[in-house]
Amino acid sequence: MVATHDLTGNIGRAKEALRSARVLLVTAGAGMGVDSGLPDFRGDEGFWKAYPPMARLGISFVEMANPSWFSRDPELAWGFYGHRLDLYRSTTPHRGFRMLLDLGLSLPGGLFVFTSNVDGQFQMAGFPEEGIVECHGSIHHLQCITPCSGRIWPADGVAVEVDEATFRARPPLPSCPSCGAMARPNVLMFGDWSWIPHRTSAQEERFDAWLEREGSAELVIVEIGAGTAVPTVRYTSERVASRFGATLIRINPREPQVPPGQIGLPMGAVEALERIVGDVEGGEAGA
Repeated sequence: MVATHDLTGNIGRAKEALRSARVLLVTAGAGMGVDSGLPDFRGDEGFWKAYPPMARLGISFVEMANPSWFSRDPELAWGFYGHRLDLYRSTTPHRGFRMLLDLGLSLPGGLFVFTSNVDGQFQMAGFPEEGIVECHGSIHHLQCITPCSGRIWPADGVAVEVDEATFRARPPLPSCPSCGAMARPNVLMFGDWSWIPHRTSAQEERFDAWLEREGSAELVIVEIGAGTAVPTVRYTSERVASRFGATLIRINPREPQVPPGQIGLPMGAVEALERIVGDVEGGEAGA
């Protein structure tokens, strides 16, 4: 637990870092979406609270987020991912997204986003598509389950009818337009050897080029809701901070620990951003 005076001091340090920033990197994990009302899948209890039928079946999130279900039980697989697709489409990003976007666009070097989230919330909030890395892919894009080719296509217009009582999808299920086989989200799942990485790889190339061009000690990294269970986002934040001598501001109510010299805030996304970004922008923070 961070002492009150330490928290106050860290908030002050975070504000000062953002006032001095020339470039902004936003890195985000699942905790970024909690203030938008998206479910927290941390631990089996969080997952089962969001999907009670999975609790009755004794299926954990790690077990469910596996491509084998599209062959073993496609209605259950598409029930899970179809429900999430509809949920993410209908969710309004919280006001913290806008605060970060406005701040980043005001800086000389601009901003970039690196996220493990597959929900597309940054795009919905207005962040430029060319400035986002989705390291685990996107539920808003599909691919062939086989796959028959390297084709990735948008899920625009794809609607999956899901029985809310069982979370099973009703046919017809999405199919590959090239071969007619089952389609699946272009999301990197656990034990996934058939994920097509081309879209994410192109995003990562743009990110690397941006870092080479804009990376400096005036780069500030704001990391939100990224835990240690799947540490990709935290590792990326720390790697970039170390390479460029940049400042890392880690916002995480449960795991705010940071490397020496960096800033940890044990707070939720909106609360922290209102305290550190709203004041930097000047005026009242809002949507």
